[in-house]
Amino acid sequence: MRAQRRFGKDYLKGVKDGLGDKKAMIVVAASYETTDPTVDSQVIGMKAAGCDVFVNTAIPKFGAQSIRKAAELGWTPLHILSSIGNSVAATLKPAGLENAKDIVSDFYLKDPTDPQWKDDQGYSEWVAFMDKYYPEGDKTDAGNVVGPCFAQTFVQVVKQCGENLTRENIMKEAANLHDFRLPMLLPGITINTSPTDFAPIKQIQMGRFDGERWRLFGPLMTGAING
Repeated sequence: MRAQRRFGKDYLKGVKDGLGDKKAMIVVAASYETTDPTVDSQVIGMKAAGCDVFVNTAIPKFGAQSIRKAAELGWTPLHILSSIGNSVAATLKPAGLENAKDIVSDFYLKDPTDPQWKDDQGYSEWVAFMDKYYPEGDKTDAGNVVGPCFAQTFVQVVKQCGENLTRENIMKEAANLHDFRLPMLLPGITINTSPTDFAPIKQIQMGRFDGERWRLFGPLMTGAING
C-alpha cells in the first residue's frame, strides 16, 4: 500500500518540478485509491474547474474510466496519459478507441500494436517468446511487453553477479548496468544505473493516438533525475 501511495506522489512531484515557478498553474491535483469504484467525480471536478490540460497518471482500469468519462462530458483538454496506462488492450479499447483520439503519451518500449515494428528483430524475438511461453497472451497489451523486459533485465543482473548471489551483490550489480539493450526498447534507449542513480530508463519518445494506433513523434527526450 505504501508503494501505491508513493507512486502517485512521485508523478505529481515530477510535474511540479518540471513546471518550476509555473507550478501554480496546477488547478486540481486529484487522486484515487485502487479500491475506488470509479474516478468519475474527479474528472467531473477537473472539467468544472476549467482545466485545459489533463496529466493522467492512472493505471489502466482508471485510465480507461477517465478517458470515457471525459468523452461523455464533452471535455477535450490536452490529455497527457502516462506510459503506465497507455496499453491499447488494457486501457484504450475499454475506453473506446474513438474516445482516445489525440491523447498523447510517453514511450520507452516498442508498442506491440505499431506496424512499424513488424519486421524489427527485437519485435520478432518478443513475438517468438510470447508464442512459446504465453501463447494465449494478448499481443496488443503493452503489459505483456513490460513483463519480459523486467525479467530480461533481472537476468542480466544475475549474470553480472556470477556465483555470488548474495543480496548485497545483487543490489550492487543492479546499480551497475551500463548501456544495456533490450529487444523491445525503442532505438537509442539503453538501461543505465549507478550507485547514485537507480533510475534505469531516462529517455522517452512522445506518441499520439490517432484513433487506431499510437504514432511516435519528435526526438528522444532525456529527463532530469532529482532527489
